[in-house]
Amino acid sequence: MSIQGLRETLEGRQITIYFSAVVLAAGLATLVSGTTALADWINPALALMLFVTFLQVPLAALAKAFSQVRFLAALFAANFVVVPIVVAGLVQFLPANPMVRLGVLIVLLTPCIDYVVTFSQLGRADARLLLAATPALLVAQMLLLPVYLRVFLGDSSSGLIQAGPFVHAFIWLIAVPLILAVAVQLWAARHRTGERVTSVLGVLPVPSTALVLFVVIAAVVPRLAPAVGTALIVAPIYVAFAIAMPLLGWGVARVFRLDAAAARAVAFSASTRNSLVVLALAFAVPGAIPVLPAIIVTQTLVELLSELAYIRLLPKLGARATLSASQLSQ
Repeated sequence: MSIQGLRETLEGRQITIYFSAVVLAAGLATLVSGTTALADWINPALALMLFVTFLQVPLAALAKAFSQVRFLAALFAANFVVVPIVVAGLVQFLPANPMVRLGVLIVLLTPCIDYVVTFSQLGRADARLLLAATPALLVAQMLLLPVYLRVFLGDSSSGLIQAGPFVHAFIWLIAVPLILAVAVQLWAARHRTGERVTSVLGVLPVPSTALVLFVVIAAVVPRLAPAVGTALIVAPIYVAFAIAMPLLGWGVARVFRLDAAAARAVAFSASTRNSLVVLALAFAVPGAIPVLPAIIVTQTLVELLSELAYIRLLPKLGARATLSASQLSQ
């Protein structure tokens, strides 16, 4: 089978591959002790996934993509205006326990900066635009999360959130994979060997995404046991968020008159949260274990399963949209 044929086969069977990875990891975490040690491999697996994803995106066009003012306005409106309004409504259904509310808030108020690019590309969204916006999303959430927590929780939230994990995520999950991808693309443009290597690496997006799913699920499932009651309380909130936000994100994008692919990117971003990064924040909160990590990893499980539905359903939205992304620059 040719490399192109293998790639098409993997992409055609990606749903089965992803579900198999989730089921296998959950079974392993249930039957074998010590799988929480796989948490150390989450970031390397994410970095690999993002590197091979960035290779598939026309990086030379990133500067032009970042100039799409209307897209950025829609993206920020969805993530930093609509999402907080939705979350404000959802937290009213939670117990008054500040730790429970803190966990839900820090995970739902922070847009994803890593694997959302992969899932959006698989879901026929404009990953190029979303990729260009990830640094801005990261900076914005670093600045706004303490503000939102103070609004929702009052003075008790001060000092709980640190910038270190966000900076670490930006360097190792965005900057390093992006620089490597640019280097490989430049190599491929000048040498046949680089072109062949790039072609082989083009097979990896689906396997690397399956690897991330496996590592995350295997590492986080055991963390649910000590606080399973709390996890069951917050799970319906996450399900409601996962159902509402793709539609609301799409609606915001259409208000800004984005084309279908760009609108899907906004929908993916509004629906996908920064759980893997804020999990590090949770461990730094005094007295957080096991409740806070359990609350956050529950969202991870709900979201990863939701993403598999998104990549099947969101491409059906806006098939007749006519506005070209190239018309969006101002």
